[in-house]
Amino acid sequence: PWCYLSTGRIEKLKRNFNIEAKWVHFPLHPETPQEGRSLEDLFAGRGVDLDGMYTRMKGLMDEEDLPYSHRTHTYNSRLAQELGKWADTQPGGEAIHDALYRAYFVDGVNVGDVEALLKVAAAVGLDVEAAREVLESRSFSDAVDEDWAKSRQYGVTGVPTFVAGRQGVVGAQPYEALEQLLEQAGVERKG
Repeated sequence: PWCYLSTGRIEKLKRNFNIEAKWVHFPLHPETPQEGRSLEDLFAGRGVDLDGMYTRMKGLMDEEDLPYSHRTHTYNSRLAQELGKWADTQPGGEAIHDALYRAYFVDGVNVGDVEALLKVAAAVGLDVEAAREVLESRSFSDAVDEDWAKSRQYGVTGVPTFVAGRQGVVGAQPYEALEQLLEQAGVERKG
């Protein structure tokens, strides 16, 4: 759902290359019910060390200077993705992505809940009634479906995934790896 692990690197790439970064949403655990699911239940029987997983993620987030809290639940991000897709069409709407990250990964907000999403939209200055209409009418559902199809077409299996040209890399990548991806795709450097 959210690729914040490398947001700073993407901003650096935008300063150094003639690129336009575009969010493409990915269906991570789309079967999660709207009320959410405990991480314990999600990983039951898989031998996953939840404390170890948290410690690894916390370390990665600390390296990126991003806040990250110990979560106990995962939530269905489909409505958040639809809200984000709509927000990208609004002036200043790109701020929703950082706000959704914070809501989910720091504050433990259920991003499958319409009222919770409206609070996030209001916090970044988006028109709350327009956001409500988007969420209730599901008017950006087709756009997110297209993103999910594109993710499958690209062979995306996890987030973040970075694609330039017909090549991609998966996971938190050092800046140099992303720079190399762009160079191999023939992307022009600035100045």
